[in-house]
Amino acid sequence: MKYRIAALGAVVVLSVSFNANAQQKPAANPYLANVPVSAGPMILPISPAGRGTRPYEMSRPVPPEEKEAMMKKIMPMMGMVKSMDVKDVMNLMAIKYPVKKGLTFDDVKQSMELSANKLNFKKVGESPMWKDIQAVLGDMDAPRMEVYHYCDIAAGREILKYAPEAIVYLPCRIAIMEDADKNLWVLTLDWNTSWLDSISGKMGAPDQLMKYAADIRDKMDVIMKAAAAGDL
Repeated sequence: MKYRIAALGAVVVLSVSFNANAQQKPAANPYLANVPVSAGPMILPISPAGRGTRPYEMSRPVPPEEKEAMMKKIMPMMGMVKSMDVKDVMNLMAIKYPVKKGLTFDDVKQSMELSANKLNFKKVGESPMWKDIQAVLGDMDAPRMEVYHYCDIAAGREILKYAPEAIVYLPCRIAIMEDADKNLWVLTLDWNTSWLDSISGKMGAPDQLMKYAADIRDKMDVIMKAAAAGDL
């Protein structure tokens, strides 16, 4: 009889223990402890009805208060990267290559122009900013920096047909700049659009436009690498 009572007691203990464990919450994932809660889907406050649909048709101007509202929606997402400041953002938006040691500023410029000519990438202007800094501001210690303007007219036309506001980004620019340590760099705005591949419908960008964008990006990369290496 005592064995039956002992066995029954063991069953009760095991049952209570099992139920208690079953009711316990699963352990929290320690790797997710510092991950912020999602702010939810970000809906931009720009009415689709105000978008241009015909070639070269401007979309409606976005009032300052709407832009401010949009930025307030973006801010929760930006809060996830608290260690990043504006200087970091500018760096992320640029593509830059260090120039090979021993090359002069004019060597780099010559290589850039020769490479652009080979690719039929037309130079349409240049801005020697360092000369204006010296002449206007009297700052003779500023490093040498020049910005060169290039254009693929066929690509430019397609971009402007789709979004005429894009003219503010044209023509394409490549800069040569001396830094604080007298090192030379070749830089441009990052035209890489591959991130659109991860978005359904590529945000509405036409296939032909994407091809032109990729072609421009590739040509500019070839030109910049040739300039940085001093290729002739």
